[in-house]
Amino acid sequence: MHVTSRAVCVFCGSRNGHDPSWTGAAEALGAGIADAGWELVYGAGDVGLMGAVARAALGRGGRALGVIPEHLLAREAGRRDLTRFVVTQTMHERKKVMFMNADAIVALPGGPGTLDELFEVMTWRQLGLHDKPILLLNAGGYWDGLVALIDHMIAQGFAEQSFRAFMEPVPTPAAALERLQAHFAA
Repeated sequence: MHVTSRAVCVFCGSRNGHDPSWTGAAEALGAGIADAGWELVYGAGDVGLMGAVARAALGRGGRALGVIPEHLLAREAGRRDLTRFVVTQTMHERKKVMFMNADAIVALPGGPGTLDELFEVMTWRQLGLHDKPILLLNAGGYWDGLVALIDHMIAQGFAEQSFRAFMEPVPTPAAALERLQAHFAA
């Protein structure tokens, strides 16, 4: 295993969703992060896609930083057997700790929490607060509607054209890992 000091933050659902390919994508991404020697940074839950990505990374001998707010420890079945485990007081602190400990962000399918996390880092990027890559792992076309909405926001004058470039949709875990590798090598 090639070990680097890189870390990849994965935003994703605390549920599995209806399409089994999303769980497969989470598992492939987690395994790929571990195989590359990168650390997984995620929401510390052992449920849904969060649990799948972490189990895959840890199962391949990878390192994982889990960050969870105190009020979600029971609801998201916070994993305590991670390389590093951080309990925060608030959701905002969770997002900040996850972001600050990552070199790149990948969003798997998820719900409102995933969107909240994704839009916060995209807004920070728009404001010039970071230049970390943000990838949308568009497994099964899950993010097509979001990409269309962002294009609509731009077309209607509510965002600059440059906003679209702050996220990169990728179709598969392999494509996400390839893009991350290229970014880290640059």
